[in-house]
Amino acid sequence: MKKFTDPAKLQKWCRERRAAGAKIALVPTMGYLHEGHVSLIKEAVRRGADEIVVSVFVNPVQFGPNEDYDKYPRDEKADWKKCREAGATAVFFPTPANMYLDRHSVYVTEEDLSRGLCGARRPGHFRGVCTVVAKLFNLSHAHFAVFGHKDFQQAQIIKRMVRDLNFDLDIVVAPIVREETGLAKSSRNTYLSAAEKESALAISKSLYALKGGERAAAAKKKIASALEKAGLKTDYVEVVDVETLEDAKTVAPGTCVLVAAYCGKTRLIDNREF
Repeated sequence: MKKFTDPAKLQKWCRERRAAGAKIALVPTMGYLHEGHVSLIKEAVRRGADEIVVSVFVNPVQFGPNEDYDKYPRDEKADWKKCREAGATAVFFPTPANMYLDRHSVYVTEEDLSRGLCGARRPGHFRGVCTVVAKLFNLSHAHFAVFGHKDFQQAQIIKRMVRDLNFDLDIVVAPIVREETGLAKSSRNTYLSAAEKESALAISKSLYALKGGERAAAAKKKIASALEKAGLKTDYVEVVDVETLEDAKTVAPGTCVLVAAYCGKTRLIDNREF
């Protein structure tokens, strides 16, 4: 398995591998890998990629001034081991300085799907996501990239960016991986105490208690009530169309119910697509 820190060297290697006929997959991550990330690498293996490039980069541009960039968990040694065991063939460990050169001034902005949900709560977040992902697409020369369904809004925005900017690759969205309790896997789960992990189960439990056909307003109220009862602070509960992310009136096929909530100081997200 190859290790890269220099974007130019990664780009040169990927360009040469693609020219030689290799099928390249990209798995973008912020590191501190867990079973969810591993499932994305294994999805790339399953789809027959010859080279699987995993990027491990805590991207400063997608964090707000009061968010957890400095304390975001990092473990390069463990990430390397998980990548190797899952089937990756190259890992990219860039630094902010070599991803964003001095006086960096070009960003990629999506202006429709990013208006609500996490985009409304975290100004500038998706500008940072789109910018770094666009750079990773250009560096990796990938035939396809794999993202997780837990970050549903992010996945839809990336698909729109690929469509609108004519990127020559496919986007694969892999299912959410959950702990045995039902809690969605997240690097931020490491912030939670045992008691908070128990409280956080209200998110997935309330999502999977919903039934198709319920009115969106009633479903949102039901989830918010369950979160409050568990001691969580609701950031948002929304029922949206899966393509447009516009508000839907009913929980039905073609909709997704998305939740963001604070468990103590930790912000967690989850969703269920119908």
